[in-house]
Amino acid sequence: MAEGHSPLAQFAIEPLAPIHIGGLDASFTNSALWMVIAVGGITAFMLLGTRKQAIVPGRWQSLCEGMYDFVSNLLKENVGNEGRKFFPFVFSLFMFILFCNLFGLLPGAFTVTSHIIVTAAMAIFVFVGVTIVGIALHGFKFFTYFVPQGAPMWLIPIMIPIEILSYFIRPLSLSVRLFANMVAGHVMLAVIGGFVFAMGVWFGWIPLAFVTVLFGLELLIACLQAYVFTILTCIYLHDAVHLH
Repeated sequence: MAEGHSPLAQFAIEPLAPIHIGGLDASFTNSALWMVIAVGGITAFMLLGTRKQAIVPGRWQSLCEGMYDFVSNLLKENVGNEGRKFFPFVFSLFMFILFCNLFGLLPGAFTVTSHIIVTAAMAIFVFVGVTIVGIALHGFKFFTYFVPQGAPMWLIPIMIPIEILSYFIRPLSLSVRLFANMVAGHVMLAVIGGFVFAMGVWFGWIPLAFVTVLFGLELLIACLQAYVFTILTCIYLHDAVHLH
């Protein structure tokens, strides 16, 4: 299969405005463009939903309030009242991932979250931020998190390295989960979509039906992965705030 028709060609990062500072390539790419579009889409969505602030909400206001309540409830259920101070960050994270995932399903769009460097950057930011929150709130007591409560003394030397390893593997699992789901789904869409033209007029409807169903599934996964990333962030915040 030619490179241009490869299912992986859709993930290629291409410079749109080459910028080189010394030996550093700081070019504005298609990935950066769709990040800007995602932020612009979020801004437009929130402005449309909050411009009237009616007592009886309209369609856009209901959507905005629904998103607000959804993230607010996630924080309250997983972190408690202490989680309210983290709402702006968690809400921004959820909306950014959601819009990037959804925009990536548009024909000709670029899926920002299909690159491990993007998902890893977000996961590392969450990991470092949560660790700083834990240390800021508890000081050295934060490190007691790695000592399992109620474990026999003879097991503690074994359990502590396991707890530390599981803690530091969080950014990897968080980033790979989102990246892998986005890549797998888009590759499947591209592969099955290719059969629509290959099978011609008479039989092309068969893969087209599969593409339609798969697109609906990808729409669900795009929302689900934003939810999973967000709720795991809330769980990590709970551990940092409550140390258990």
